[in-house]
Amino acid sequence: MSEHAPGQLPLLTERLELRDFRDGDVGFVHAWASDPEVVNFMAWGPNTVEQTREFLQRKFAERTGEPRLTWDLAVVEACTGRLIGSVGLRLDGARQQAALGYCYHQDAWGQGFATEAALAMLRFGFEQLSLHRIYASADTRNGASIRVLDKIGMRQEGRLRQHVLIRGEWRDSYLYAILHHEWIEQTAVRGERHE
Repeated sequence: MSEHAPGQLPLLTERLELRDFRDGDVGFVHAWASDPEVVNFMAWGPNTVEQTREFLQRKFAERTGEPRLTWDLAVVEACTGRLIGSVGLRLDGARQQAALGYCYHQDAWGQGFATEAALAMLRFGFEQLSLHRIYASADTRNGASIRVLDKIGMRQEGRLRQHVLIRGEWRDSYLYAILHHEWIEQTAVRGERHE
């Protein structure tokens, strides 16, 4: 991925292609965005078809921003071409920090796709977008998401009490983050080269 010009897509991993969303993606996105179990820990959803279409329209508009501050990408399984989820970075106005987020169809759970895509976004954020810090939050009851954040080397920085209102219930979140120099150290330990 580091051989690309800054911000160039798609991003390729061993098993995945991360690309901008397309017009024809609405059915795939709606398959997970309308699933109550998938959105259980999300502040949005389950979506109607119209809400999913509106989401994609926002993604189309956001990618034309100059500078681009939102990098919400479709996660496609390379061997099948199947769109299985989304992963993204949302940068602050100074373009020094970004929030990491992801969501996957149930069929893709438990196969390491979220970890693989999240690592690709950390690399993209630090090596192509020159970010200083990437952070994420996870519902304290969302064990799968917490495991992903731990696996990609993010550190738990604290607990945000009653952080998000989800379907009428205030929920706590864990705050995770990783700094640029920590990313460099981790890639060195893994024997990877970085830009």
